[in-house]
Amino acid sequence: MFSFLQPLFPAGVLAPVLDYPFARSDVAMLQTLAGGAQQIDRQTWNDLLLDPYTDRLAQGSSIFGQQELHRRLCSSQASDDAIERTLVLMDDAPLATSLQRACRGLRQTDTEIAGTLYGAVLAPAPWWRSWLWLLPLALLLAIASTWLVGWPALFGVLAVCVALMAIQSRYYEVSKQWERTLDSLRHLLKAHAALARLDVPATAHFRGSGTQAKKIVRGIERSLLRYLPMVDTVVAEYGDWLLLKNITRYFRTRQLVAAQIDFLRDSFSQVAALEADLALARHLREVPVFCRAGVAGPRELALQGMVHPLLPGAVPLSFRLQDRGSFISGQNGIGKSTLLRTVGLNLVCARAFGFCHAQSAHVPLLRLYSSMQSEDSLAGGESLYLAELRRARELLALADSDAEGEGAALFIIDEIFRGTNHLESISAAAAVLHTLAARHLVIVSSHNLVLAPLLEDCLAPWCVQRDAAGALLLAPGVLQATNGIALLAERGFGSQIEDKAGRVFDWLSGHMAQPADCSGVLEDDKQNDKQNVLT
Repeated sequence: MFSFLQPLFPAGVLAPVLDYPFARSDVAMLQTLAGGAQQIDRQTWNDLLLDPYTDRLAQGSSIFGQQELHRRLCSSQASDDAIERTLVLMDDAPLATSLQRACRGLRQTDTEIAGTLYGAVLAPAPWWRSWLWLLPLALLLAIASTWLVGWPALFGVLAVCVALMAIQSRYYEVSKQWERTLDSLRHLLKAHAALARLDVPATAHFRGSGTQAKKIVRGIERSLLRYLPMVDTVVAEYGDWLLLKNITRYFRTRQLVAAQIDFLRDSFSQVAALEADLALARHLREVPVFCRAGVAGPRELALQGMVHPLLPGAVPLSFRLQDRGSFISGQNGIGKSTLLRTVGLNLVCARAFGFCHAQSAHVPLLRLYSSMQSEDSLAGGESLYLAELRRARELLALADSDAEGEGAALFIIDEIFRGTNHLESISAAAAVLHTLAARHLVIVSSHNLVLAPLLEDCLAPWCVQRDAAGALLLAPGVLQATNGIALLAERGFGSQIEDKAGRVFDWLSGHMAQPADCSGVLEDDKQNDKQNVLT
């Protein structure tokens, strides 16, 4: 009812919460333009289900906080100061509430502005911008001249109207979109000014610039008349079309934004960082378990009692690596893929935020790459196996680039090379995994159990299983009792199908038994007299 009074009040007093739904590309814009080197690639992001995780993490945050959280997950490494700020916000609920109230107006934003602030330099206004006032004056003179000259003066009126319409046709939609950008800037700067008024340590870096933020708001604010009922739809439209008010405002405010771009970037960075800290603190208060992550060596990893925050009632599971990676086996449906995603998500959170969803954690801060969801592509004409080959080639290239930069990486791989026959799958998987594990930390799960002895020199075998009470645990060794055929009966295939499958399994087991000694098969040892299979 009193929406026209909103410009008179600080951000968030009367402003309704909109939580406009932004596209993923909008959320990623800050990282794309100003985020620095990415620590994970797009497929790894999708494999670890980081989109639904960021949706959960950023609940109640504006596009500014969402973009900052996305940037941190992609490329940032948490500093001690950032971790301490989050802990303070977790422990001090009144402080967090006052900061959230100051930032509440940000949630009215419906246009992302990272592209404006960090993208291409704003083009200068055309030279004729300062002469636009002559057109409305010429229109008035042309209309007045009709009283003196008569109907021939109508040609002059028509000519001026054509010029006005030509300019509006060229810049009308652009100025409309720019007005939405100005609205976003207004919300940002009002939040900046509101934070500057708070006398708390968390906003000390805002206080010296609150006056400047309010000055820019005044420069981009529309006339109060535009907020009065009927004025915006009637008088304002005539003012735009006859007096070019919207076009002159467009050029004037773009010039102002270009002149203040450094301040606006700094304001964006500070406000977005604070809102991201608030979101992270709110999220950690809601999760069942979390801890501050300790930093381990490049070939060490220890996650005690870890859980996945997106799984309600998740059972804690512990995972440890020392000196070499891990080959994980387990029955169908027991949770191997979930285990890999849980490890991956905790590694990302440790680097980006300094926290893990675990009881205790010591993890390496490494680049993380995965291969977990390769699929057929009908549109791209790519079969499953070709998709797997493409991803494996990408992983090997990433491994080479990280090794050349004297850095290690961590690779998480689930069911490599499912798209070809059993023997070729094992052979190709052994070659790729052994090459990756020679210089980097690798965690892989597979139903091809023969890979375990082939890779035992670089991947420690672990099995996901249930204890006597039914709880999940990781135990050393390789799966002994498979359940693929047993599931046939459970899923209603009938005893006949199950019996036939069992006979085929027994026959194959006699012909493709695990080798007693696989040592040396994957080694490139010129002193070994045995024929080296992979050289």
